Amino acid sequence: MKILYLETSSKNCSVAISDGEKLLCLCEEISENYKQSESLHTFVEWALEGAQLNLTDIEAVCLGKGPGSYTGLRIGAASAKGFCFGLNIPLLAVNSLDALAEPYFKTQYDYIIPMVDARRMEVYAKVFDGQGNEIAPTAAIILNENSFLEYQNSTILFVGDGAKKAQESLYLPQGEFHAEAYPSAQHLIRKGVLAFRDQNFEDVAYFEPFYLKNFHGVKKK
Repeated sequence: MKILYLETSSKNCSVAISDGEKLLCLCEEISENYKQSESLHTFVEWALEGAQLNLTDIEAVCLGKGPGSYTGLRIGAASAKGFCFGLNIPLLAVNSLDALAEPYFKTQYDYIIPMVDARRMEVYAKVFDGQGNEIAPTAAIILNENSFLEYQNSTILFVGDGAKKAQESLYLPQGEFHAEAYPSAQHLIRKGVLAFRDQNFEDVAYFEPFYLKNFHGVKKK
């Protein structure tokens, strides 16, 4: 099965293509300026070229559905829907926090807590055990000195750009903080393939990204 993966929820504009669970090509760039609108379709073209495929060879599109950047998620969702409508193929969606945590499963940590920066002292976070089993679902959390104390006697990895806030706010001696990590399309592959095999398809017409909270724009004066 040839699947196209789009992950646009963060500063990392990321595109991958797999054949089953085998990664064929990855194109991505981390930018402070959020370049999804100008880079996403170019990366799709490059990924197809690198995988030696045509767009018509793609059998499904898998999107990192968020939470994360509102604008980035809108761009990713619009592109994914466009490909699915145009090619008449199914849409798959994977939580972007799952992709953020994926590389760290089955390592030395008792718990992996992916988190993305939200407003002020808030983060969007989820808790997994070291084997990748979900312990606590995605939630918006306002960090304080008492956050995540139930894991204080365990080895914990906080990963994602929200980890910087966590490191400044929490007192967890056994905690590690990797703030320079972002979701990557290549880490959508395992769950994307499972969703495809289970035919866990999204409704392309009505699909909306997982914003978690409503968007609050800034009014112009």
